[in-house]
Amino acid sequence: MGGAPRQQPVPPPAPRPETRPTTPIRRPAAAPPPPAPPRSGPPKRPRGWHAAETQPIPVVPPEPGMDQAAEQATEQTQVIRPVSPGKPSLLKASGSMAIATLTSRITGFLWKLMLAIAVGFGAINDSFTVANTLPNSIFELLIGGVLTSVVVPVLVRAQKHDADGGQRFVQRLTTLAAVILGIGTLLALVCTPILTWIFVTESDASNPALVNALAYLLLPQIFFYGASALVGAILQSKQIFGPPAWAPVVNNLVVIATIGVYVLLPGEMTLNPVSMTDAHVLTLGVGVTMGVVCQAAIQLPALRKTGFQFHWRWGWDSRLSEFGGLALWTLGYVAISLVGLVALSRVATGADAGAWSTYNYVWMLLQLPYGVIGFSIMTAILPRMSAAAADGDYRKVIDDLSLGNRLSTVTLLPISAVMTALGVPLAMGLFAIKEGSAASANTLGLALAVSAFGVLPYALTMMQMRTFNALQDARTPTLIMVVMTAAKVLMAFAVPALVEPDQVVFGLTFVNSLTFIVGWLVGEGWLRHRLGPLGSRRFLGTLAKTLTASVLGGLLAWASTLGVDALIPGNAGAGTGWLQLFVGSLIGFAVIFGLMSVLRVAELRPAIGRLTGLLRRR
Repeated sequence: MGGAPRQQPVPPPAPRPETRPTTPIRRPAAAPPPPAPPRSGPPKRPRGWHAAETQPIPVVPPEPGMDQAAEQATEQTQVIRPVSPGKPSLLKASGSMAIATLTSRITGFLWKLMLAIAVGFGAINDSFTVANTLPNSIFELLIGGVLTSVVVPVLVRAQKHDADGGQRFVQRLTTLAAVILGIGTLLALVCTPILTWIFVTESDASNPALVNALAYLLLPQIFFYGASALVGAILQSKQIFGPPAWAPVVNNLVVIATIGVYVLLPGEMTLNPVSMTDAHVLTLGVGVTMGVVCQAAIQLPALRKTGFQFHWRWGWDSRLSEFGGLALWTLGYVAISLVGLVALSRVATGADAGAWSTYNYVWMLLQLPYGVIGFSIMTAILPRMSAAAADGDYRKVIDDLSLGNRLSTVTLLPISAVMTALGVPLAMGLFAIKEGSAASANTLGLALAVSAFGVLPYALTMMQMRTFNALQDARTPTLIMVVMTAAKVLMAFAVPALVEPDQVVFGLTFVNSLTFIVGWLVGEGWLRHRLGPLGSRRFLGTLAKTLTASVLGGLLAWASTLGVDALIPGNAGAGTGWLQLFVGSLIGFAVIFGLMSVLRVAELRPAIGRLTGLLRRR
């Protein structure tokens, strides 16, 4: 953790240039200047922006009366630096990933929407959701958290310092990962009934037998998730972002085809008794697993183009010990977060049929804006942060963190406000398609509305976690996760005692979002203790202005839905939901961004400039 940040020692002055006298007298050579003392801590952050090589980003031309805001917006463009000469800028990398991530989120949502239409919100959907959660959770526990966070900084350092660009190190790492993933997958298959018992509460609302059958078919995903994540991490460390970003899209397309085949099968899935030879069970299990296989395989050509060749390379590299120390804390982080997931799963599966699948659909919708905006910037900025941290330049780390937080605020908070106001119309438009599905869609929409406030805290918390990872500090994120999980578990188990079973899903989604506020506040305190001032005053100013505009815009968006509902007779359905969503979004975002412009939110202009620049390139 360390104490208060220490100032960098002032280096001794350089010697004056030697001046020769007019007479030819030989003088001894001047002694070389003593080396500057090593950096012992983060330097004191100077006022204003740092002077560094810059990559200007197009912004919207200034409007009359907006000179001050335009000047601040131009200043914002000067903090986006390329990672190194010849490599893609943050804007280009994050813009490409934003398109890929948006496509991934849309196709991922599409197959889950198709699944909801095909099987509804009930025992089948809940059972599949739990079974499909198992390989993800075990992969994260085994090695996933390490591959997606700690490994990128380690690989960046290996590429910078090794004569072969880190090739031997990567080969040893892939050999170790393959062994861990293989053994972990086999153990998970053997322990499938135990895993089902951990995640599922036996009740009239659950079907453990179906969870077991699907889990046997889905758990092999663990190995291929690991292969996909490892290849993606290697490519990202080389600043190749496209294939890892687009690989999940291939996965989703395979699953979409799988559900299409499922719908065409005659009859329905047999639930009593459950049989693994049922064509519906086999199609769903094998097809979804093949999607993950394709996700891993589609990245291999890009890896081969980098010149990397896989060889089994046994033996130990001293840096694997450093990696192992970081990995232990990361595994602790994943294990603790898994405790929170188990708590939510057990409460939901024991409360009401469809509660767990509804919770996951809500969480998927909440992640959509974060995945397009926050995650894309964070993934592109991680190698930059790692390089800056490796050089001891904490000022650049702070500047990147501050900029990312403020840009996330001006883009995610308005979306959060509109999602709160239009949660029910959004759910009705998407899910109230089949006859009799309006009630389930309304429940999902209300759950989305009561939890949409968590979008921005989630993004800020994840940015903080990645900042600690860039500093090669995996201990602090784990401690933060301990605090978050303790709060989540206590609140989750209190929910059934406070509300009726059919209301539990509202409590769980609210608790999940509230947990990220806890994580954000705790992480802010720890980062301040580690790095010193984080530019919080500027961030809070941006937050206050954006929150004011978002609340007013959200209220008007909600009022517009009441007006549309009053004009259209009869019960609300998908058509009414889409109309309310269109009118409410138009009014809400127009008011929010209009007020932000009036309030002179400086970060609004570079955010719009990045978007228009991205559109021009597309």
